[in-house]
Amino acid sequence: MQPIIVGAVLYDPKVSVIWDIIRDFFEANEVPMDTVFYTNYELQVSALLAGGIEVAWNSPLAWLDAQRRSENGCRAIAMRDTDRDRCSHLIVASDGPIATLADLRGKTVAFGAQDSPQATLIPKEHLLRHGLGETDYVTRRFDLAVGKNGDHIGGELEAFRCLQRQEAAASCLIDLNWNSWTADGTIDPARYRILTTTGRYDHCVFTVRHEFPREREAPFLHALMAMDYANPKHREMMDLEGLKRWEPGRVNGFELLTAACANQQFFAGR
Repeated sequence: MQPIIVGAVLYDPKVSVIWDIIRDFFEANEVPMDTVFYTNYELQVSALLAGGIEVAWNSPLAWLDAQRRSENGCRAIAMRDTDRDRCSHLIVASDGPIATLADLRGKTVAFGAQDSPQATLIPKEHLLRHGLGETDYVTRRFDLAVGKNGDHIGGELEAFRCLQRQEAAASCLIDLNWNSWTADGTIDPARYRILTTTGRYDHCVFTVRHEFPREREAPFLHALMAMDYANPKHREMMDLEGLKRWEPGRVNGFELLTAACANQQFFAGR
């Protein structure tokens, strides 16, 4: 069997470590695979659609882009347990003047990078659905690592620091970061609170073209799903990648992001 070629974006140095562990596990299970790393998701999507890679570990925005550019010619075949049913929060100072979403009218809201689903696109869609268009508040955006679709803490952390410096009335972040940062002391939950929470959405997916042969897909998925969090060797990678088990891919969790991209004309001119 020829190696299955998987694409991944280097949003963090740990990514190469993660994929070394996965490749070793796959090869031990007689499913040879190799990884091609990209600096951004746009290049990765182009490679997938051109046949340079067979499987892409895509951000949610890259999944939409792949479907858009291929005229719905792709399939989502697997995802992490933690990719399902995520949400984002808008947080404010507990002792501040913001009591309701309406109080954000005319105020500054701190967002992550322009291409971050969880810290920009979806929170803006949430505000729109609650009567606040982009002209109703002042956007302060932190465009760190654009091209990596918010798959890093940079923009979200800088947005919170902007709130912390009292340069914004609210900031946006994914629920996983709220949980992590209130646990490790980055955010003091006595000083900051959740003002509002977006609807649920899904995150990263393994993406293939429709024509990806099932006789290659089946062993890939079998090896992937065989990874066991109870196995210490697997747990190292799974902790780095933020999951406890792999799940089948699904596509019903992208409604919010799809609407956000349309309303904010994210893909216009691309």
